[in-house]
Amino acid sequence: MSAASPSWDAGPKVHPTGEVDGASLRRTTRARLASDRSPVTFLQGGTPRELGERLCTDVVPQRPKETPILIKPNLGGFEWFKDPAKNHGDDGLRGRITDPEFVRGIVRCLKARGHDAITIAEGWGATHADWEKLVRLSGYAAMARDENVRLVAMDDDGVFDVEGDTPGKPLRVTGMEQTHTPTLLMPKVLAEHLQRGLFISAPKIKAHRFGVFSAAIKGGQGVVMLSDASPAFHQKWRMHGELGAALKLLAKDKDAGNKAYLRALDLFAERMSDVLEVAAPHVVLAEGAPLEGGDGFAKRWPSAENIAIGGTNPIMVDRVVAAALGLWDNAELGKNLGGHKTSPLLEVAAKRFGIDVSTPAIQGDGASLLMTPRPVHFVSMSGFALHSDASPPEIAPGAPADHAEHAASEMHAARVDDASIVIDGVAEAAWNKAPAITFDTDWSGARTPASTRVRALWSTRALYMLFEIENTGFHVDASRPVQTERDKLYEEDCVEIFVGTDPGNKNRYYEIEVGPLGHFFDLAIDRTKHLSDAAWSSDPVIATKVDREHRRATIEIALRSRDITAAFTPGARLPFALYRMEGKAPRLYLAWRPTRTPKPNFHVPEAFGTLVLDAPATR
Repeated sequence: MSAASPSWDAGPKVHPTGEVDGASLRRTTRARLASDRSPVTFLQGGTPRELGERLCTDVVPQRPKETPILIKPNLGGFEWFKDPAKNHGDDGLRGRITDPEFVRGIVRCLKARGHDAITIAEGWGATHADWEKLVRLSGYAAMARDENVRLVAMDDDGVFDVEGDTPGKPLRVTGMEQTHTPTLLMPKVLAEHLQRGLFISAPKIKAHRFGVFSAAIKGGQGVVMLSDASPAFHQKWRMHGELGAALKLLAKDKDAGNKAYLRALDLFAERMSDVLEVAAPHVVLAEGAPLEGGDGFAKRWPSAENIAIGGTNPIMVDRVVAAALGLWDNAELGKNLGGHKTSPLLEVAAKRFGIDVSTPAIQGDGASLLMTPRPVHFVSMSGFALHSDASPPEIAPGAPADHAEHAASEMHAARVDDASIVIDGVAEAAWNKAPAITFDTDWSGARTPASTRVRALWSTRALYMLFEIENTGFHVDASRPVQTERDKLYEEDCVEIFVGTDPGNKNRYYEIEVGPLGHFFDLAIDRTKHLSDAAWSSDPVIATKVDREHRRATIEIALRSRDITAAFTPGARLPFALYRMEGKAPRLYLAWRPTRTPKPNFHVPEAFGTLVLDAPATR
């Protein structure tokens, strides 16, 4: 080892044989990123799998099919393992880590190009038993098995050091003596792919309580090993070793604590830039399906839409991610972070590499989302929070959010040709025209882990709806026929659509319930007359696709009743609400627009949103 770490005691688990030419890597990376002017691709709409496949297709450069490829998702940095039964359905993982279906989409894109040497790897920093638990509970183990790709930990955990080709073996990185990370090591599997393969970073897009946001640069923490002590992979905390003392000082002396906190953050940014210099991914494919505001852990504000952002320059990708989170050139952030109007990690990296991030080139169907101010939700470890709407500064799963509105009040439906839609439970190309909304709040406004994504299309003959539901237990009586209308379906798992035809009278509307296996029930409601007509028919066509292993379902619906479609004209604005019932114990009553009643109640017209029938785009 170099003289920079003379006190390092390797111990039995670290084998520092072999080395990586850090000086050469730094020169090569600096030159590559400084010359990379390629646009950042910003996509919106679709499932995580669809977004992963589309983004990979658009962004990953063509390479010979024998090229080995390493995909590094964000698997660390979650809120530890939780028992969903005791935490309002929250497992501590979902919403914090990269969705395995997004990575599945990337894998399938690469396979379509003929690649078969694909490895998924992440460095976490816990025990091997915890790694096995993580990949099992997150769905990564099953996904990797299904796709026949390798899944390994970039950790020196005493297993990979002695078995197989030791992917987590830490290698010495030379030429780091004058950096902020002189004891940096590198996992062997990463070194091999930097030398002769393709390294793809697939981070989760989220706000982060310390780094401000987490994407490509912050995601580099997953590959960090340090030789200060053994085992090397347990030393990641040293990248922000000053933080603990700063937080203790903050509790006693706010001014002195803030200075220490900012110093710790600036040092962390410098160290992460060191890592970027030697371990910059060749491609970044970032998942925001949905992206998460908040603190990255317990306090989360998922976006209303599913997005994905990618490119070959990680600094420029992070610049666009910052804008998507509302954390670029944010004056309020600057007031609280010593003048930093975005993440210091982005600022330091841009300066280090000499990259102008003021006006990034952006392409893709999601770029328009940046034309209007983005919602901002950021909760800092240093004691401040930023919210651009009325949401309270702290929301944890299961805690009521009395004043929060986590979704917009409008759902837009795009005009569609009926011939382009086939009701088969599969989102065909026509659905890409439909902006998606996502909700995971219950009727009271409390967060849950049961996410629901919904899209709508319309024609003069039908209202088309596509539901993609997560974390479902399929609590439905499958013995009952789906062809026959099912009364009391609301007592089982189902989604519900409330749609009115008279904006001036929200008390008259139609209710349609659909289960994840295709069961349905519909009725007409007139609250003024206290009437409900179960004989009314929405004339539905329904198809579903279920994924029991990953607790997911897709429900595709066409509602063809003339009672509804008679009100359909371009620009129409109709009373509208979306709900979902899920589970048994606990029973979840989910709402796009929380009704905030003392007990679960969806029949609250004052809480309805608006279905907007968009006019066809003109050329």
